[in-house]
Amino acid sequence: MKKIAITAALLAAAAVSAPAQAGDAQGKWQVKILATGVLPDAKIDTGAPVINAGVLNATNDTQANDNVVPTLAVEYFATPNFSIETICCFTQHHVSVTGTPSLSNAMDHVLILPATVTLKAHLPAGAFKPYVGAGVTNFFIFGEKPGSSLPATVTSAKLDNTFGFVLQGGVDIAVNDSGMGISLDAKKYFVRPRSHFYAGATEVLSAKHKLDPWVLSGGVTFRF
Repeated sequence: MKKIAITAALLAAAAVSAPAQAGDAQGKWQVKILATGVLPDAKIDTGAPVINAGVLNATNDTQANDNVVPTLAVEYFATPNFSIETICCFTQHHVSVTGTPSLSNAMDHVLILPATVTLKAHLPAGAFKPYVGAGVTNFFIFGEKPGSSLPATVTSAKLDNTFGFVLQGGVDIAVNDSGMGISLDAKKYFVRPRSHFYAGATEVLSAKHKLDPWVLSGGVTFRF
């Protein structure tokens, strides 16, 4: 999280010191360049069926590591107070198993593209503009591999692409009259993909995971 704060502060300082460009503080379009912390949960959803061929036991659960990535957001203001926003980023994670036995690396190189669209309502309050939003997402997941902690008999792994929902809140703060600003944003995703582990063609483990990440961002904006 310290990385996010430092990166956001540097981006904000660059925005304030940069020469004013041809922007419009009331323009229809806004672009955000952000430093983003992706903080997933990934616990097993015990309410969903689990396929388990002796890999896990009742003491086990799963978790995914946090990551910090650059993010680009593009926003269109249909009216001064309502907008639609989409984001672009890739984030990479690995999944570990807690309990006894613990597995420090059960699934590796999980690369996620969280295609997201939100509708946002903005409160006009001068240069300080808080907002709330909600929308939908589809997690496209690539490159999964069995982790090094798994038995050698597990030969392949897969995490399903998954549709979900997202809630959003934040604030945009104008720093000049030419469209430059600072943005702080928080999103809570509700996404529950299913994992699959195979020994050859045989599925030996499958579980649904409460991935449900917090996604926290800070950076600079340009409106035009």
